[in-house]
Amino acid sequence: MSSHREAPEISKDPVADSSDLYAFVSPDRPDSVTLIANYVPLQLPSGGPNFFEFGDDVRYEIHIDNDGDGHPDVTYRFEFRTEITNQNSFLYNTGPIDSLDSKNWNRRQFYKLTRVTDGKEHVLAHKLPCPPCNVGPLSIPKYNDLVRQATFKLSTGEKVFAGQRADGFFVDLGAIFDLGTLRPFQQLHVAGKKLFKAEGEPVNAVDRMNVHSIAVQVPLSKVRRRANRYGVGDRASTIGVWTTASRQQVRVLGDKVAADAAVGPWTQVSRLGNPLFNEVIVPMSKKDLWNTLPPTEDKRFARFVEQPELAALLPVLYPGVFPNLDALNKSKKPRADLLAILLTGIPSGLIDGFTNLTGDVQADMLRLNTAIRPSSKPNQFGLLGGDLAGFPNGRRVVDDVVSIALRAVAGVTVPLVDKKFKPDAAAGAVTPGLSAADVTAPFLRDFPFLGTPYDGFNNPPAADS
Repeated sequence: MSSHREAPEISKDPVADSSDLYAFVSPDRPDSVTLIANYVPLQLPSGGPNFFEFGDDVRYEIHIDNDGDGHPDVTYRFEFRTEITNQNSFLYNTGPIDSLDSKNWNRRQFYKLTRVTDGKEHVLAHKLPCPPCNVGPLSIPKYNDLVRQATFKLSTGEKVFAGQRADGFFVDLGAIFDLGTLRPFQQLHVAGKKLFKAEGEPVNAVDRMNVHSIAVQVPLSKVRRRANRYGVGDRASTIGVWTTASRQQVRVLGDKVAADAAVGPWTQVSRLGNPLFNEVIVPMSKKDLWNTLPPTEDKRFARFVEQPELAALLPVLYPGVFPNLDALNKSKKPRADLLAILLTGIPSGLIDGFTNLTGDVQADMLRLNTAIRPSSKPNQFGLLGGDLAGFPNGRRVVDDVVSIALRAVAGVTVPLVDKKFKPDAAAGAVTPGLSAADVTAPFLRDFPFLGTPYDGFNNPPAADS
C-alpha cells in the first residue's frame, strides 16, 4: 500500500501513521496548491462506541521546501484537542447530529492550525472544529452538510479541512505482496508466451475503508519563494512536499498524574513523501529509522533506489519476459532515472516542456512544478501517460501511482537517461489492474477532493457527495 503499515513500529501506532500524501495545483482554484495528508489508515466503517479520531498527543505537519535544500521553508501544523460534553454517557452521540455545535454530539475534536515560515510561527486559527465520524444515517442525516460547515476559508487566504474521509488509494494488496503477483498482467501474451493465469479479478483491498485527512489549499504566492538561488523559471516554481507525525519523548502514566502527560521535545515517528518509498524501496531493517529522519538524510538510501530489489525480482517471477531489465540489473548500472524521479526531480530536457528538478540534494519529497496547470482530462498514468500535471509531478487523488511506479521500476523510464536502452515489451503493460473507478466512494470535484467516508452501514451517500 502507499504507506499503510509500511514499517514495523508505526504499524503499531495507527494514529500517527501517515498513509497517503497528495500535492497538486487545484483544479477548482488554479491559483492555489492543494495538500492532503491521510492518517489513521484501514478504518472499518463500524467503529463505535469509540470512533476513530486524530491523536491529541500527536503533532501532524505538512512541510514545503521551496529552495531545494530538503529543509522545510513553510510548514502547516495541526494540533488536536478532544472535548467530552456529557461526562455520564458512553455514547458518541445521544441523538442526531445536524450541526457542528449539536448538543447531541458527545465527543468532539478541535484543532489549532499554525503556519511556520522560515522558522517563525503564526497561529492561523485556535479552535477549528472537525466534523464527526460518519456514524450512520440516523445519527447524521446530512453528513456532507457538516463537512461543508467544517471547511474553512481563512482570512490569510488558505482553505482548510481536517476530518474523516474515504480512503482514495487503490491497490490489489492480496496479490502484490504475494511475491509481486500481478493478476491482469499474468493473463497477457508477451513475446509469444502465455503467462500463467492468477485466480480471480483484481481487488481493491482498501476500498470501503476510511482515513483521517488533514487538508489545506494554499495560494501559490504563499508556497513559492519569490527570489531564491534559482532565480525565475520552472525551478523557482517547483516545491517539495512531505508530511510528518511527531510525539513527545516521554509519556507519564499513573494515579498521581491528573491525566496522561507527555513531556519533552517532539520526536518524529512517521514520514511520507513519494508513495511506496518506504514501502518497497527501504529495506526492512531500516524502515523504522527512515521514519525518524528528515529528507536531507535520504542520501543514505540512494543505493536502494539505484538498485531496487523489485527490479531484480521481476525477471525472476516472470522468466523470459524481462530480458532487457535482467541485463540492466546484472550490469549493476545505477538507475539514474529512478534517482531523478524519487530523490532530485527530473531535469529539463528529458521530457518536452517539463521539469520538477529541485537541485542536487537527494531527498524523498513529492516534487510539484506549480507552473503546470491542472489537466482538463487527467490521465491516470500521469507523466507516463503524457499528462504533465500527474505523478510524479506531485500526486493527484486519481493517479495510479502503483502502476506508474511498477512501470518505472520495470524500465519504462530508463530511456530518459539512456537512449540506447529499449524497455521490454511487458514493461509498459505492468499493472495491478485497478483505477480510480475501483474506489466506491466517488472523489469530489473540489476541496477536500477525497470522497465521503463510509458509514456504519458500509455505504457512501454517493447521491449527495
